Amino acid sequence: MFPLTETAIIAGVAIMTGGWIINSWMRMKNGYPLENSWGKTVYPKNDQAVERVKLLTQENAELRAELGSLKDRLGNVERIVTDSGYHLNNQIEQLREKEVN
Repeated sequence: MFPLTETAIIAGVAIMTGGWIINSWMRMKNGYPLENSWGKTVYPKNDQAVERVKLLTQENAELRAELGSLKDRLGNVERIVTDSGYHLNNQIEQLREKEVN
């Protein structure tokens, strides 16, 4: 009876250790931070990771600037559409279409 439970314990420990190794490998491969035994984030200290963070920071700044310009353009379009002159022109065009039909 004891050999079966010892084998099950050893297999369970091996499976958990293998899962931890695979999880850590996948996190490193995809650029996610690793965690120590207390759950605190541990970042790798290599040049490639630092360069990647710089590139992502730069891309983030560019995307924020582009989003800001798109918000400004959208604000201008909304102002044009909600302008009373725009609605008046649409109403005139609709009346002209009714007269033609």
